[in-house]
Formats: sequence, C-alpha cells, structure tokens
Amino acid sequence: MPQASRAVWNASMQEATLAQKIRISEARSGLDVTAELDAVRAPANAGFVWNLLAEPRAIEGMHAMWTGPEISCPVPDAMLTGPQRAPLPVECGTIMPQPGEIVLAYLPARFWGGGEAPVFDIGLFYGPQARLFFPVGWITGSVVGRATDVGAMATACGAIRRHGQATLLFSRVP
Repeated sequence: MPQASRAVWNASMQEATLAQKIRISEARSGLDVTAELDAVRAPANAGFVWNLLAEPRAIEGMHAMWTGPEISCPVPDAMLTGPQRAPLPVECGTIMPQPGEIVLAYLPARFWGGGEAPVFDIGLFYGPQARLFFPVGWITGSVVGRATDVGAMATACGAIRRHGQATLLFSRVP
C-alpha cells in the first residue's frame, strides 16, 4: 500500500475507533469512566459490545476471584438475542490484561460448568498483575477498549472490591 494511501487508511480507522466510546458508571463507588473501543484491532468483539449497548445496560459486576484486579461483568443471557450468541473470534488477544483495558472474554456453551448458554464477560482491569487464569485453565480474552482515565477507574474499582457486588451502567457516548 503506498504511503499516502496508508496514511488515509490509518486516519479513517483511527476516526472509526474514536467514534465508538462507551461510558461505564456506578454511583456508590464513584465509577464514571469513558472507554474508547478498538474497532480496528478487535472489530468483531468491539462490535459485540457496541451493538449490545444500542440501549444502556445495567450489568452486575463483582470483583473477580481468580484473575486479580478485575471487575467482572458477565452479560446476562436475557440481554442477548440470537445473533449476539454467535461465537466470537479472539482478537487483540491477551492472557495478561493491563491496567485500564476492557476485555471481552467469550466462552462457548458448556465450557464453563456445563451451562447451556455461552458466556460473554466484560472485564474491567484496573491494576497490575492481572491474568486470565480460571479453574478450567488459561483463557484468552479480546482487548476491546481502554479507559481514558485509568487512575479514576482503579480507585472506583477498588471501592467496588471493598463493597462487593455492584450494578454498573454501560452506555454509548454520543
């Protein structure tokens, strides 16, 4: 690809990525962060999150048990329509998420505990030394975005950890 064409393509991809921002909030902890979705490196997974948030969604979040500094937000099966239950490829994969990353973990039906529905989990990673290690082994998640204020996210996620389960509101940023 010629240099000029590459620059135009990169600019259009960056614009598409910046156009897709989400807000994640929870009043008790003070969580109120914006995250930029990465539609370039994780198009199917970021698209899943974007489509899920066609309307604001309240999703229960809890501090993860095995993964370290993560607030885990499993998407309730009732929020998923037929096409949203389709398998997702691993994109922009990680097993060691970094602070500020928003990671979508997809587990097929019957993989986790034999449940009949697939599992889609949105993880908010807020500190160092996170890992996607579960009782069933290592899981590769897809980095779908990154919080714009990692410090604020870390402080609020720490509060959620101390308080226990919380209902997080996920919405698109216009």
